[in-house]
Amino acid sequence: MRLDKYLAHAQVGTRKEVKLLIRKKHVTVNGEIVIKDDVHIDEVHDVVCVDGEEIYYETMVYLMLNKPSGVISATVDEVHETVLDCIGAQLPKDCFPVGRLDIDTEGLLLITNDGKLSHFLLSPKHHVKKTYYVEMKNILSKEDIEILENGSIVLDEKVIKPAKVEVIDDYHCYLTIEEGRYHQVKRMMSAVGNEVLYLKRISMGSLRLDENLQTGEWRWLSEEEVQALKNK
Repeated sequence: MRLDKYLAHAQVGTRKEVKLLIRKKHVTVNGEIVIKDDVHIDEVHDVVCVDGEEIYYETMVYLMLNKPSGVISATVDEVHETVLDCIGAQLPKDCFPVGRLDIDTEGLLLITNDGKLSHFLLSPKHHVKKTYYVEMKNILSKEDIEILENGSIVLDEKVIKPAKVEVIDDYHCYLTIEEGRYHQVKRMMSAVGNEVLYLKRISMGSLRLDENLQTGEWRWLSEEEVQALKNK
């Protein structure tokens, strides 16, 4: 594996940042300073250090699941099937879903063992947008849309941030939010006198649900998708 890729995968920094560390002689391999980022190393046997601190390689896992209804966003449950049960592949024991989708909500769910990325995506200060496809019981009026988009809805005694509404037709829309409150989309629709009949997340940050994935199917993320998530 290339040295810069090894350091990036070990969460030392982005590929650009680790290249700079290497060129500035902060990195050693088996005790020798290395200044070329394209040097290939043995990630199992070589000892890689940054400023004298050994960097351990850990395989990071990133996959997207098209979550089906009836499955809970958890790693273990004695009653319900979990999102990890849907994978059917041998994953590291420390894998977990990033955030939660309600048991009856379908769509995009990121599963990883990268705690740093999970914290970044879920932290309110980073304003990571989530977009949902919403099927509603009642017609969504212009007044309803204004309320959803002007940031006047109060949940849990706090005013939530404005949403973005893209109308498909009277009973269907895309709703984009930045927060992740409990049952947020359903409660927002309830606040304008509507009811969610079907809910599916289609994107989180830069990551969009692969249209080729059937409900319950999953695939690994590409390196480009992972880097885009990290760079927001």
